[in-house]
Amino acid sequence: MSQPNIYVIRAIVPESVALLRTRCTVEMGPLGGLDHAALCGAVRGRDGIIAPVLPLDAAVLEALAPTCKIIACYGVGFDHVDVAAATRLGIWVTHNPGLVTEDTADLAMALMLGVARRLRECDAFVRSGEQPWGLLLKIGQRVSGKTLGLVGGGRIAQAVAQRAAGFGMRLIYTAHRPRRDFEARTGARFMEKNALLATADFVSLHVPLTTETRHYIGRRELEIMPRHAILINTARGPVVDEDALAAALQKGDIAGAGLDVFEREPQIHPGLRDLPNVLLTPHKGATTMDGFISMGNSCAEKIFAALDGRVPPDCLNPEARQG
Repeated sequence: MSQPNIYVIRAIVPESVALLRTRCTVEMGPLGGLDHAALCGAVRGRDGIIAPVLPLDAAVLEALAPTCKIIACYGVGFDHVDVAAATRLGIWVTHNPGLVTEDTADLAMALMLGVARRLRECDAFVRSGEQPWGLLLKIGQRVSGKTLGLVGGGRIAQAVAQRAAGFGMRLIYTAHRPRRDFEARTGARFMEKNALLATADFVSLHVPLTTETRHYIGRRELEIMPRHAILINTARGPVVDEDALAAALQKGDIAGAGLDVFEREPQIHPGLRDLPNVLLTPHKGATTMDGFISMGNSCAEKIFAALDGRVPPDCLNPEARQG
């Protein structure tokens, strides 16, 4: 009897799918993924797919539908999958909400420190061999003891708060409503959005992409922030209006930004790419080897459950009817 056939839409490290290979045949697509037409052809006849961030619209899901039982999103995000279409077609969609937390929080802190201490500019200066190394050269901002404004009250925001507490930072947060559990765990104080933006030295975004959070940070919000403020985004690119951010940075309305996600990935706004006070990483929040292996194992267990006819853990649409 042949093994179930699983397709990984965009290539990941083999170690992250080692467990899956014990029960399934696994094929991986190219590192950058396929174009839409090729993707529709590649997914046909598969029993399940692992989906790193790459758009899966209704047409792709229609190609999957005759055989596919599950789409296992590799990370926590699932806005790249048309979950409503998957539900209609009887395909379960899962994600990994708990496995990107620590690595993404680490990167958020790294970006915060990197922008504040102007590490990009300092690194370029040292590599250039330029002299002298004056005391007033590339002066940065202190992070310790400053005020961190967290947008969101979920797992990653909590993990960032715990790290920031080690730097003695004052913690404030905003969300749909005050979250007493979040406050008890972090000591953060709730503030309305505009008050937080006007108060924080650093603003770190930790919200999913929804119709409400698209362009959550735009021209008006950037004007509210202090001129020394630094914006960090490890959430989703379209949460920030990049045109407005580039303009604000060019005018000096805020001091800098650290961005791991972008509005039109993998395209980078030229106004951001060319600025020295912006630190850019290519959507690397959860990409550590430890994280990859954990996410691969989690996807495998979810796929095994679906293949055995059970609703998998962290299922976004358990109502999808199969068989």
